[in-house]
Amino acid sequence: MTIETVPYAGWEHCVRLSNGRIEAVVTTDVGPRVMRFGAVGGANLLNEVADQRGRTGGPDWRVYGGHRLWHAPEVKPRTYCPDNDPVACEVQDGRVRLTQAVEPLTGIRKHLELGLLAGQDSLELVHRLTNLNPWAVELAPWAISVMAGGGVAIVPQEPYAPHPDFTHLPEARGAAPSYLPARSLNLWGFTRLDDPRWSFLDGFILTRQDPAVTVPLKYGVSNSLGWGAYVRGGEMLLKRSPRLPGRYPDRDSNTEVWIDGSILELETLGPLVTLEPGASVEHRETWSYFSGVSVPLDGAALAAELRPMLEATRNL
Repeated sequence: MTIETVPYAGWEHCVRLSNGRIEAVVTTDVGPRVMRFGAVGGANLLNEVADQRGRTGGPDWRVYGGHRLWHAPEVKPRTYCPDNDPVACEVQDGRVRLTQAVEPLTGIRKHLELGLLAGQDSLELVHRLTNLNPWAVELAPWAISVMAGGGVAIVPQEPYAPHPDFTHLPEARGAAPSYLPARSLNLWGFTRLDDPRWSFLDGFILTRQDPAVTVPLKYGVSNSLGWGAYVRGGEMLLKRSPRLPGRYPDRDSNTEVWIDGSILELETLGPLVTLEPGASVEHRETWSYFSGVSVPLDGAALAAELRPMLEATRNL
């Protein structure tokens, strides 16, 4: 594994991590932000906003693209504190640690630590929020990956459970019966159920980013399976973030998807916590890279396609 300082996308001070097969690039000129993830010499699975490459400073929040850390629930202006200034960077023991100055509006400090996992084409990310106010703050860590356009997000649904009175039907398939609800779907006010960009399969929700459709769509789920994925051009970023006990923002959502005409965001959240002065909360994700991945529009076929990759990353 190598860690080196490089220029990237107009920013002069970036850090590249690579195992020779995959690479991740973070910038220290703004952020903390991961600006690239993908195969060495291949496409970037993360979005880059072309007219914001290399920009720094100023009072306005910029999307930039890449991967960022927010704190939920979303509200303006708190959530949209600009991250346009340099961050402190430490490289030690194969890890890169980025620390933002304290947000003057919120009193919260953001910290992002990342490192490649040995023997895997996988990246571990640890997001940390620290409360430096003299009072307690309720929040949840919120990790947002802005994906390159033209792909499809895959969000799992909980396993099928037949009604106890109808276990004799063929579709019961031997699953454990239950009278209780097993899954939730939380819809934002601007989200339309007849939007052609999403599909509901047996076991999955697919959401396709289409540059020709500019209106936004957003939804959240209570995702007990703890993973989500994005596939573009046969390449996949498989994101794992286990659901922890507790109360979550946005009607108990720990996985969320946002799309508009330019981007798709694949987001994970931690549970709401009350951070006392000086206390911190962490939120962990692992990203794994795979190529040659297809997305069939059939639940059983998609499950068969993903099964080896899910098994390979189950313990990450």
